[in-house]
Amino acid sequence: MSALTSLSMTAIPPEDEALRAPVRAFLSEALAHVPAHIRAKSWSGYDSAFSRELGRRGWLGITLPIEYGGGGRSAFARYVLVEEFLNFGAPVGSHWIADRQSGPLILKYGTEAQKRFYLPPICRGESFFCIGMSEPNAGSDLASVRTRAVRTAEGFTLNGQKIWTTNAHHCQYMIALVRTSGEAQDRQKGLSQVIVDLSLPGVTVRPITDLSGDSHFCEVFFDNVALAPDALIGEEGRGWEQVTAELAFERSGPERLFSSIVLFDEWLAFVRTEAGRTPASVRLAGKILSQLAPLRAMSLAVTEKVAQGGSPIVEAALVKDLGTGVEQLIPAAIADDLYARDGQDIPLELLRTLDYVTQVAPSFSLRGGTRDILRGMIARGLGLR
Repeated sequence: MSALTSLSMTAIPPEDEALRAPVRAFLSEALAHVPAHIRAKSWSGYDSAFSRELGRRGWLGITLPIEYGGGGRSAFARYVLVEEFLNFGAPVGSHWIADRQSGPLILKYGTEAQKRFYLPPICRGESFFCIGMSEPNAGSDLASVRTRAVRTAEGFTLNGQKIWTTNAHHCQYMIALVRTSGEAQDRQKGLSQVIVDLSLPGVTVRPITDLSGDSHFCEVFFDNVALAPDALIGEEGRGWEQVTAELAFERSGPERLFSSIVLFDEWLAFVRTEAGRTPASVRLAGKILSQLAPLRAMSLAVTEKVAQGGSPIVEAALVKDLGTGVEQLIPAAIADDLYARDGQDIPLELLRTLDYVTQVAPSFSLRGGTRDILRGMIARGLGLR
């Protein structure tokens, strides 16, 4: 069975779909006065108080077991939550990584002590994680990481550098892919994952300002950072297997479809007015929706595989690659539509939202794996290379 034929049409179970109404009611009130160009930041937007409120309502760590503070619900319950958060443009960046992948990774590979220490505050929206994968001079070649954790009598000594680390300056912890044996040319062999307390001596975090003026990307330096023995998560030397399983969480969710959705909704609101409606804009709306619908169905099918305990790496890469294409199409196509309207007044908030999404859209095909890397994975998964 190939990665394509393994996917089947999937519906969200009624008990999980029932979450949508209360979440919408809360978000409608909480975000009523937040302008669209701010809401468009959504999963890069940082608001720790908002995250704590979600935790108080039981909407973080919803798939984690009840004994660790979670909701004990299925992956579909989280899918509904995330879909609504993104559609409304909620500022979820603070807890995003911890809820999406760090928590599930610790649950799957962590010791009992690690689970009891890290998972409850994640579920309360009090503990934030970032991802330590990318490195300078490695591009998307994740297997060539050089950051090294050397065993000592007290645990590990960590040296190296990570880059493009989202919200590292706001997080308490990083789960880093490091080399614990061998050299960079050994590729996947000798890689492990460690949990790094970012407040430790020797850790330096420097935000990177992007074209839009945001500074959610960071570079992180490790200079003889002393890690305790329990910093290791999972088995030493099995980091590659663990990190590829983690990437299935990262690449297949609604965030790979809806990064531009606040802009799309703002534009649709204009198109629905008498002044904004044109035959070309109606055709464009249909074109975008006709691509979003099957991609959402594919994303749900991957969610079902995750819910069944699978690690659909190739299928998740398909969702991410195709979803990124639509996410980048939306600002480009909307810009073409709006700037083809000779002399027509365009709502200022729509233009401000378009300006922001246009500036950040090039990063959509970089984060979570570049397009070339993903297509190589897909080709191998389909037996084409």
